[in-house]
Amino acid sequence: MTFLMLAVSLVIPLLGAMMLLESPIDPQILSFKEPPLMFGVLQPNTKLRQAERLFENQLSGPESLVNIGDVMFTGTADGRVVKLENGEIETIARFGSGPCKTRNDEPTCGRPLGIRAGPNGTLFVVDAYKGLFEVNPQKRAVKLLLSSETLIEGKKMSFVNDLTVTRDGRKIYFTDSSSKWQRRDYLLLVMEGTDDGRLLEYDTVTREVKVLLDQLRFPNGVQLSPEEDFVLVAETTMARIRRVYVSGLMKGGADMFVENMPGFPDNIRPSSSGGYWVAAATIRANPGFSMLDFLSEKPFIKRMIFKLFSQETVMKFVPRYSLVLEVSDSGAFRRSLHDPDGVVVTYVSEAHEHDGHLYLGSFRSPFICRLSLQAI
Repeated sequence: MTFLMLAVSLVIPLLGAMMLLESPIDPQILSFKEPPLMFGVLQPNTKLRQAERLFENQLSGPESLVNIGDVMFTGTADGRVVKLENGEIETIARFGSGPCKTRNDEPTCGRPLGIRAGPNGTLFVVDAYKGLFEVNPQKRAVKLLLSSETLIEGKKMSFVNDLTVTRDGRKIYFTDSSSKWQRRDYLLLVMEGTDDGRLLEYDTVTREVKVLLDQLRFPNGVQLSPEEDFVLVAETTMARIRRVYVSGLMKGGADMFVENMPGFPDNIRPSSSGGYWVAAATIRANPGFSMLDFLSEKPFIKRMIFKLFSQETVMKFVPRYSLVLEVSDSGAFRRSLHDPDGVVVTYVSEAHEHDGHLYLGSFRSPFICRLSLQAI
């Protein structure tokens, strides 16, 4: 009896506190299909574990990767754009300033994310907090093309994420993942299911910005088709990839390219086979359990979780499972590369193909991984 009274005396105040605490999110009810069965081309394997780690403990969160010739460039969590050549790391640009040690430093420090090579030996880079930039890696010159402070159709850009550029460098297609949530709160964006993300087009000549698609739930990686007639955009929260037509007879239209994916897609990059590489750091296991699927129609539980726990604490409960998918030019799954439990490849954000290898970026790991495509 005494034990029961003690339990009640502890539980009632705890419940009261839970009811009084504010939740940082107002979750939307989302509806998912049952995840695809992980058989056939989706059969789990350990192929990603054949990768080797490069620059281990010398880089912080190399999210996106690009080559100009054999020289590689990436943006890191400490606000830098760096050149990787002959085993050396050299800083070529910074968009922010000040300390870059914690998530609260990000808005002033800056966080370079998507990075692409332009036609004239320059780099186009988006910074989650600062906007869209062009960087001359030879001269270390930085040019701001579009500030995040610029209102686009009356809405601010709070989380500029990825970009893809036409071969002539004229048009840049990029994602703003949310007008409400910043990159440092990406987990809140996913868990709330906010549908305020957009796909935008920037014209480098006229400097005009257009909204191509809105009401997206965490639009993330983007990739132009080889013919430059459409842009693919990963809608991370919904585990799917949308297709938006930007030229030709279908211009202005949009449809679904891949639905009901086995993971939550991040960046999309071209594969040498004419298809696309898609990275996912969180999967929807079937058979198995997907926490995000389970919580999708339970907003009350989501509110309770974030009343009691920080984002960093919640992240510890998300299984480390890295998945890279190759999809065909029609959106069919061609093959899958896995690292269950993230033994070698962790928090994968991008698969960048170059010279017979896949280079794997990460949004929080302190290294890049390199995987020989011949070996798999």
